[in-house]
Amino acid sequence: MYGAKEINGGDMTNYRSIFHSSLFAGQVVVVTGGGSGIGRCAAHELAALGAHTVLVGRNAEKLETVRAEIAAAGGSASTQVCDIRDEVAVQAAVQAVLREHGRIDALLNNAGGQYPSALKDISLKGWEAVVKTNLTGGFLMARECLTQWMQQNGGAIVNIVADMWGSMPGMGHSGAARAGMVSFTETAALEWAQYGVRVNAVAPGYVASSGMDHYPPEMAPLLRSAAKGVPLQRMATEAEISAPIVFLLSEAASFITGSVLRVDGGRPQMRAGWMVPKDAAGGERAAVRAYDGFPLARVPKVFQPN
Repeated sequence: MYGAKEINGGDMTNYRSIFHSSLFAGQVVVVTGGGSGIGRCAAHELAALGAHTVLVGRNAEKLETVRAEIAAAGGSASTQVCDIRDEVAVQAAVQAVLREHGRIDALLNNAGGQYPSALKDISLKGWEAVVKTNLTGGFLMARECLTQWMQQNGGAIVNIVADMWGSMPGMGHSGAARAGMVSFTETAALEWAQYGVRVNAVAPGYVASSGMDHYPPEMAPLLRSAAKGVPLQRMATEAEISAPIVFLLSEAASFITGSVLRVDGGRPQMRAGWMVPKDAAGGERAAVRAYDGFPLARVPKVFQPN
């Protein structure tokens, strides 16, 4: 059982998933970008539900840290060091997973990254790096999981996109790539349905995740004020993104494919001139209180007391 353990001197309690503890028993789930943030959280939850999670990423040390966390909590995980932008490396990584575990039941295409910049200031190298990470890499992982296993055995894929409805000013390279991933999700869902493969996407809004630690210091004021533009007046926890991922990968979503599930607190509904009442209770209201299912979640540095 995924039980209580001592990790780094702190008490590691059970992952508080709303799903049945054996939901993914016997399954192998590949999680790209599993060394941090949403990928780390989802890998923990999937392991807590019985899956063997394969953590994929470029940083071996980060992957090993998460693998050890999962093992200490009673779960099962392994690692595959791979640059998802490299076609040959992706092919080899998927082959290695199948050689070691014999199956790939699900893929979480979570790896991604971007940096703030006006479009006019983005170099070709910068543009291509972001597009390859957020679009091409996801395509390569999905294609290889399909052709090497899922085409004959079925499976489920969830692609992580972003809240880019109405554009992403200041991160146009990421917005373009994420919009492309939405189109890829819809096309793959249609083409791969004949193989028993479902393909969906989750579009997170503002998430208090470790990814924010990589933004430059000058963005701190913007990040701290971002929640004011969300009807629910807060950011999501990593667990609030992991839960819909788990649902879409599960058999409960067996008639859902080609869909994009927004998890954004209603941010795209905010309109110019609409003001949230000053006395809004925000996170104190039961209906919008944050779901903190992941006991090892880390508060981004930008929100920590000085």
